[in-house]
Amino acid sequence: MRTGWRIGRVFGIDINIDSSWIVIFVLFSWSMAGGYFPKQYPHWTKGLSWAMGVMTSLLVFASVLVHELAHSLVAIRQGEKVRSITLFLLGGVAQISEEPKAPLQEFRMAAVGPATSFVLAGLFYLASVLLAPLSQPLHASAFYLAVINIGLGAFNLLPGFPLDGGRVLRSIVWKITGDLKKATRIASLSGQAFAFLFVFLGLFRILRGDLGGLWIILIGWFLHSASVRGYDQVAVRTALRGLNAGDLMTREFETVYPNLPVQRLVDDHILKKKGRVFLVTDLGGDLKGIVCLEDVKATPRDRWPSVSVGEIMTPRDELQAVTPAADGNEILARLTARDVHEVPVMEGGKVVGIICRTDVLRELQLRNELGI
Repeated sequence: MRTGWRIGRVFGIDINIDSSWIVIFVLFSWSMAGGYFPKQYPHWTKGLSWAMGVMTSLLVFASVLVHELAHSLVAIRQGEKVRSITLFLLGGVAQISEEPKAPLQEFRMAAVGPATSFVLAGLFYLASVLLAPLSQPLHASAFYLAVINIGLGAFNLLPGFPLDGGRVLRSIVWKITGDLKKATRIASLSGQAFAFLFVFLGLFRILRGDLGGLWIILIGWFLHSASVRGYDQVAVRTALRGLNAGDLMTREFETVYPNLPVQRLVDDHILKKKGRVFLVTDLGGDLKGIVCLEDVKATPRDRWPSVSVGEIMTPRDELQAVTPAADGNEILARLTARDVHEVPVMEGGKVVGIICRTDVLRELQLRNELGI
């Protein structure tokens, strides 16, 4: 399972590094310390090459972080929430709460990323010129960073979703058609086309004996999967936008006690009474949590006789309650915020319904089959 670490907080945004970032950081440092710098400056000592390689790698990823911060700050200014920025194997990604509400917002947020990279490239080039007569290692590092930021900005301008250029393309198509889902579909197909082009170019380079083609194939694979996933996410959000908690919730549910063995829950309530979701209360009727069929399925079957409902339920303090009028996307956000299987629907201080993940998935599948 992928892991990550929080390394700080900037402008109220959590900054994380994914475990895969360690791999690319080591490889990047090694390629510069063992290849690029020794080739360009053979008189450098091995220690100097490694010191400049590690420092330059850190500044490359700092540049990626600044690129993502630019996106995030524009998003915040437009009224959106940014949960975090994560650096990973092939760059960085900002976790923004929702899609932009208008094409112009999308355009602004997308365009600022490459613009920031080009500004950084200019600043690093200026630094390289100023440092040239003072320090060759610092000059070399600054010049390399200028080139990298030009490449980062240019790559992100490719018109393929979810790259910044693809988001610019989406904003233009969205403005013309008025249909975000259709615009995302077109931008996603463009992204997939560029992905296949990268894979083809990578294979071509490998056949010519250049193993650097593996990196190009990796970029193509990443771009393809991100394009497909990005469209699917928008399709889900579009489908859920017209739904509310009242449409999705289960109104009929039983009450069980925390000390009830899971085996008895299955035998007496799920198999016999066909129940799928249950309120868990104490003897006085106070709510302790909620348990769904998903919680039971996540428990090894050989433990059902010895594990109680209270041990597998979602506790009350982790429940993310919504009102019957809550939008479908808000419900999905509550389910994913703490990775829970269910949310209660409350009105007047009472639980009037329960929504499980499967309720949302079932509705999405039905709408997909109907082409809605």
